[in-house]
Amino acid sequence: MNTSTSGQIIVKGISGSPGICIGKAYLVDKEGVNLIKRYPINDAQISNEIDRFKQAVSKAKNDYARIIESIDKAIEDNIDILETHMVLFEDKMLYERTIDTISIDKINAEWALRKVAGKAKSMFQQIDDPYLKARVNDIDQVMDKIMANLIGAQDKKISDINKRVILVAHDISPADASQIQLERIKGFVTDRGGKDSHTSIIAKSLKIPSVLGLGKATVNVKNDDILIVDGSAGILIINPDEDTLFDYVERLTRFEIYRAGLERESHLPAITKDGVVLNLMANIELVEEIVAAKDYGATDIGLFRTEFLYLDLRRFPTEDELFCKYKELVELMLPHSVTIRTLDINGDKVNSYLSVVEEANPSLGLRAVRFCLENEAVFITQLKAILRAAAIGNIKLLIPMISCVEEILQVKQIIQKAVQDLEHEKKVFNKDIPLGIMIEVPSASIMADYLAEHVDFFSIGTNDLIQYSLAIDRRNPQVAHLYQALNPAVLRMIKMTCDAAKKKGIDIVMCGEMAGDPINIPVLIGMGLTDLSMNSASIPVVKNMIRNIDSRKAKSHMKKIMVLNTAKEITDYIINEYKDILPFVGEDEIL
Repeated sequence: MNTSTSGQIIVKGISGSPGICIGKAYLVDKEGVNLIKRYPINDAQISNEIDRFKQAVSKAKNDYARIIESIDKAIEDNIDILETHMVLFEDKMLYERTIDTISIDKINAEWALRKVAGKAKSMFQQIDDPYLKARVNDIDQVMDKIMANLIGAQDKKISDINKRVILVAHDISPADASQIQLERIKGFVTDRGGKDSHTSIIAKSLKIPSVLGLGKATVNVKNDDILIVDGSAGILIINPDEDTLFDYVERLTRFEIYRAGLERESHLPAITKDGVVLNLMANIELVEEIVAAKDYGATDIGLFRTEFLYLDLRRFPTEDELFCKYKELVELMLPHSVTIRTLDINGDKVNSYLSVVEEANPSLGLRAVRFCLENEAVFITQLKAILRAAAIGNIKLLIPMISCVEEILQVKQIIQKAVQDLEHEKKVFNKDIPLGIMIEVPSASIMADYLAEHVDFFSIGTNDLIQYSLAIDRRNPQVAHLYQALNPAVLRMIKMTCDAAKKKGIDIVMCGEMAGDPINIPVLIGMGLTDLSMNSASIPVVKNMIRNIDSRKAKSHMKKIMVLNTAKEITDYIINEYKDILPFVGEDEIL
């Protein structure tokens, strides 16, 4: 946090959704939720305490049900997010364990709920996937809702706000966000949350700026303070001085003109100035995101994460349950393709219904394909569902975290077992679908030429590839600044993978966050990548960048970039060569 002599305060957080807004602060915190105390109960009080907890859960569910019924059309595509919270209200991990904790520990419901939620959050915090890790926020929001009912805290209803303001809260749940009226709420900032949280997803759907994870926004901000929310840079400015205010008014004008232009052109194809066509696809987690993906101009679904049905249930899903979900997905995308990634999960994520050995470092443990190879029946069930759905639509099968040739050979043997089961059961399916692997660990890049002999395509997962290559935990704020996509070592690994794919004649796509950042696009085009998959909201700005690049010049620049030996040198080079088309205002990104 920086404070100037003029009294303005600048706080750095996490970009929840891009854009800039300026206005007065409106605090919407729930008093008392964080001030609970522990107290013992006797045997005679246990039944009453459990009933009190059940009533608090029931009231929370009823509140959510009313919100879902009255959902605004602007965010109806995200209704599944609210329904996920509805499931959490009675999830075994929270609901039943809280009741058990009240009975066994003989403690009050508030403390039992906090204890159980703390353990659940600890489990999710060990997960490497940033989207899944962000589910910690969902647990917090569900716990807060139940806790508020237990202690009788009164919510300030967002739907009742009757003036143009910027919301400031410890957290804003998807249920809260769904009540936002666009003509009154300019944006919001929160102490909690991250870019992959459900709150962030809804903010992007509403197209309002937000900054999350500020830590103490509710302490530093007072009602009616003047705020500048820079959602693109992840910055909150409290009581800006005159120069800063004038500067941001200009930025806001430029941003609105820029975004309007992007949206008008989002339907245009992604073609470079010299005629090279790129295929921009969307990464999604929920079937409901397809509408937004199409609106933003995605041609295909380049990555469908399949973990969420497993996490929402209290058991492993059946083949038919999975088949119905995949069938809906491919039917909505016909005739375009959908790349379905098989289960990228570790035992810690499903320990409510699976007995596993606790791991000191789950990121390097029994996760993704390793988990599937160890749990063959679970893997075969998913593969059968995918093969059945492939008889209806255009599916590609993607295997995560392959690190050696032996693993892909094992996977192919298990796929053959799934095929034999389906043949024996006389079910309709399609076994002739492209098989790909994710390149997300250094060994896969190094062995890419050999791995390419066994698959139809590579998908580069840069989120993990960068983390594992540089030995950096991107969740650790002390080293997160070292997590750089343009690190020379990362670029060499990507080029090595691209060269191997080209030599062996197989397709290659990039599906990590690196693909959605405009500053990386000249490098990716220069390497010859033409298939990029990203967060849907990133597609318009990346398309615009592509249409202003000459691929021949990009390849020429790559020869110079590949001999530079620091990320800063590479970044400076790209900014200097492409400053006229990069979506920057001065030194700050505007999208």
